[in-house]
Amino acid sequence: MEQQTTNITPQPADKAKIWGIWKVMLILLAVTAVEFIIALAIPESILPKPVKVYTYIGLTLVKAFYIVGEFMHLSHEKKSLIWSILLPIVFIGFMMFIFLYQGQAIYNALFG
Repeated sequence: MEQQTTNITPQPADKAKIWGIWKVMLILLAVTAVEFIIALAIPESILPKPVKVYTYIGLTLVKAFYIVGEFMHLSHEKKSLIWSILLPIVFIGFMMFIFLYQGQAIYNALFG
């Protein structure tokens, strides 16, 4: 029986792709570190709680958009696809805000 051999030659490392992965990791690490500093290290006497909460939510959204853009490759797609995904999400978030606000107003009118 003959034995088949294949010649496999390793490819050199692509430095640009490796640096891109490290860049993504460093950006996400920096945003996460700022989130932890705001949430845990800054007392409420320096930064009021609503400011901390809104800043934390904003940084979390920045991190989520960056993750979706890089790891789900959405930032490399056509703008029409990005808008077809983004607009319904924004609309649903807006509707949730409106429903919660209106529900609170109805609750206060009935029971408040």
